[in-house]
Amino acid sequence: MTDSSHRPETMEETDVIDLLQAQHAMIRDMFDEVETAGPQERGEAFTRLVRLLAVHETAEEEIVHPYARKVIDGGEGVVDERLAEEREAKELLQQMDKDGPDAPDFLERLAVLRAAVTAHARSEERYEFAKLRAETSPAERRAMSAGVKAAEAMAPTHPHPGVESATKNILVGTPTAMMDRIRDVIRQAKK
Repeated sequence: MTDSSHRPETMEETDVIDLLQAQHAMIRDMFDEVETAGPQERGEAFTRLVRLLAVHETAEEEIVHPYARKVIDGGEGVVDERLAEEREAKELLQQMDKDGPDAPDFLERLAVLRAAVTAHARSEERYEFAKLRAETSPAERRAMSAGVKAAEAMAPTHPHPGVESATKNILVGTPTAMMDRIRDVIRQAKK
């Protein structure tokens, strides 16, 4: 069953900063959902979390980070630090996605992932988003919001460490997204 409230591309926020912060809140809620789910429901909850994290990060990498590099003071360094955080979290998430929620150490690794994702979101909000809001107009943020929503609609649904730049996402993103979505359909059909 698909819950449209957990689909980032359906969110109505028109300011990119508000949109991304709302998604950060959704991600926190989804971590709660995975942690508290019983063994039968954990897999589905984790699949939704993986998807949201994957599409959220891809859209930031394609739309937000390149813009931040250009417009905020020290943007290169701020974005490079966020991308390093993202890559570490993607690597853990990719392994967890591969091993599945039945892995014996799943909840321990989930706690590590949650801490990393939460710290990353806080850093984005403090060091990137606050500066981006100060250096952009409402019209620019609306345009970026539309771009983020479009990117999320086409984004891969699983983590792919090493694809943290806009260029790499554009070159490999569409074929990767297609393969991810096919894999998702096959997984769902097996249930």
